[in-house]
Amino acid sequence: MTATTVDLAEMIRVETPAGGFRHDLRAVRVVWQREMIRFTRDRLRMVTSLIQPVLFLFVLGTGLSTITNGTARNVNFRTFMYPGALSMAVLFTAMFSAASIVWDREFGFLREMLVAPVSRWSIVVGKCFGGATTAALQGVIILALAGLVGVPYSLSLILVVFAEMLLLAFTLTAFGVMTAARITQFQSFMALNQMLLMPLFFLSGALFPLGNLPGWLRVLTRIDPLTYAVDPVRRAVFAHLNVPAPIMAKLNPGVTWGGWRVPTGVELLLVAAMGVGMLAVGIWQFKSVD
Repeated sequence: MTATTVDLAEMIRVETPAGGFRHDLRAVRVVWQREMIRFTRDRLRMVTSLIQPVLFLFVLGTGLSTITNGTARNVNFRTFMYPGALSMAVLFTAMFSAASIVWDREFGFLREMLVAPVSRWSIVVGKCFGGATTAALQGVIILALAGLVGVPYSLSLILVVFAEMLLLAFTLTAFGVMTAARITQFQSFMALNQMLLMPLFFLSGALFPLGNLPGWLRVLTRIDPLTYAVDPVRRAVFAHLNVPAPIMAKLNPGVTWGGWRVPTGVELLLVAAMGVGMLAVGIWQFKSVD
């Protein structure tokens, strides 16, 4: 080999970064940062994601309050619906974050990410962490409206609810990523989610107490995963309200299994387990994505 050939080979040589777990963690951070940048630059998305929770909270909540006046003293119906509005804000933002996978696939950017010298699990985890963070931040805006619906501003309440929203956001994003791994068209993904999200939301107890329900509706609420995320938020909110015991039992009966009220820790553990399980399925599915 001549000297000229050696020099040319040195000039065009491409060095691939060394792999390893630390390299994959860096990829997780990069994907997370990309999701954060996309979220902060898309102000229209931030505003539109808040429209439905605000409408449910202040329009529907105010309208239903005229019906429930006198049945629940000291508690406005908007106060009861507040945990549901928080969950709705997190729900839609998390699913839109997961939808970016389908969007990236249609425009070819996902292929560029998949051929990068990193493990595919790092891309999935980065997407989930990014979606969870943006969804939780979106929920903070609704959290700031607590005083307008009779919920006191308390540091302990804010910290507990934010942690619960972050867990819910992670699980919902993992669910979205799991479904997006097999869908190639953005319209199909949005249609599927519209078909799934609203039933999950309405059956979660976000708009009505979970006690004294018909048998068929009680079964549906217990098998709805979102129920176990809304109930801990409602428990945290009602723990900071001065509500008589009979009204508390009526509006905040909690989730029961055969008469046993499921503790908050068990509910959160179920939500976390579902999130980790769906994340694992999403990682497995991404191994065959091309």
